[in-house]
Amino acid sequence: MKRFIHHSELARDQRFVRQDNAASTVLATLPDDVDTVVNVFDQFSDMIESSVQGTAAEPLFEEYGPAFGLVTLNEPLTPGAPAERQRLAMRLHAIFVGEMQALEGASRSLWDFPDSPWEFKMNMARQAWDEARHVQIFEKLMDHVGCKAGDYPESTFLFECACSEDPALRVAGVNRGLEGLACDVFRDLIRFAEQSGDELLKQAMDYVLADELTHVRFGSEWVKEFTRGDPERFKRAQDFRREVDKQFSLGGARSDREDAAVPIAMQDRREAGFTEEELSELLELSGEGPSRKTLMAATKIIRERHLARREEKRREEKRQQGQEATA
Repeated sequence: MKRFIHHSELARDQRFVRQDNAASTVLATLPDDVDTVVNVFDQFSDMIESSVQGTAAEPLFEEYGPAFGLVTLNEPLTPGAPAERQRLAMRLHAIFVGEMQALEGASRSLWDFPDSPWEFKMNMARQAWDEARHVQIFEKLMDHVGCKAGDYPESTFLFECACSEDPALRVAGVNRGLEGLACDVFRDLIRFAEQSGDELLKQAMDYVLADELTHVRFGSEWVKEFTRGDPERFKRAQDFRREVDKQFSLGGARSDREDAAVPIAMQDRREAGFTEEELSELLELSGEGPSRKTLMAATKIIRERHLARREEKRREEKRQQGQEATA
């Protein structure tokens, strides 16, 4: 079996639609400027449209254009809000495919690093076992909210972060970076479940959050072990983890800013082994990016341009039909 596969080589059945990773990561690179956000998402319009065709996100693209992701990702999940169930379904589906990639990433670590310590292999096997249960849990949660596998596009950026050929960087990016992100997202869903009175969702999220804390601790322990006596390698691991944290801040949507859609779960991260220095650094990294006010203004402009293009296209089609009828 091949070692160190590319994220594009992940096998999926015909239910799944693969989304280009660029659309998932671009927000982390943008300044707090409306025109820049508008221009970037306009450039992604065709790519985003092709990635949602045949999925439950297609009507959202028709309504908002390439800005539909800004509407769904950068607004807090609040009971009673417009499109609450669809936004909840999209989030659960994103976690579902993320858990699949986490399963694939932990399993690959068993195969990709045959010379790693036995204890590391056991930890990765334990994590793969956990992720397999999480996949099943989120499949049932999707059914709970009226959603199914493949309803929304899949971005493979999570697995892309699991492809490092250095085990120290891999656990730094996956266990410290992405599993840390899971702590934030799951804690936010617990809050939503408490507010909406959804006991099933609350219990399930509390269950998987306990596993994520363990996975973060795996990362904390093995980054230290793999880089023991090698400060340069430790620095590379920390830099890679910072890069992952920056990308998954989603331009400030996951941060401690007042306008954040997903607040950082500070207490859960402390319990998982993050130091105060690391948390302070995370707050600084994730707080960068466009403000919610900027994204809302950009969304309005992008939507207006999208609807105008759609109307112009309908007029052109009607004009051509008229010409054909009189020919």
